[in-house]
Amino acid sequence: MHNLYVYYKLPQARRAEALAPARRVLEAGRAWSARVALQARPAADNGVVTWMEIYEDVADMPALEAALAEAVQACGLAPLLLAPRRSEVFVDLPADPAGWEG
Repeated sequence: MHNLYVYYKLPQARRAEALAPARRVLEAGRAWSARVALQARPAADNGVVTWMEIYEDVADMPALEAALAEAVQACGLAPLLLAPRRSEVFVDLPADPAGWEG
């Protein structure tokens, strides 16, 4: 299965304002993921915080990405972002290297 990690930067002063919209975005992705989580780096950097959404065991990656893109706009998170959200997909490594693709 695939895991999606989405991270973004916010002004530290707007964390409280961003929390509810960020949680609504996370909930919008729950239908396509076995587990979701919202995390933050432990410390701000020059007044900027970094948050990460985690979506594990994603069943339909295109559907999840579309739902998240829509939710970011609808939930009001977009205007709080300092830069575009970035995402990366990871997969679990097989127990046996012979099972690796490519």
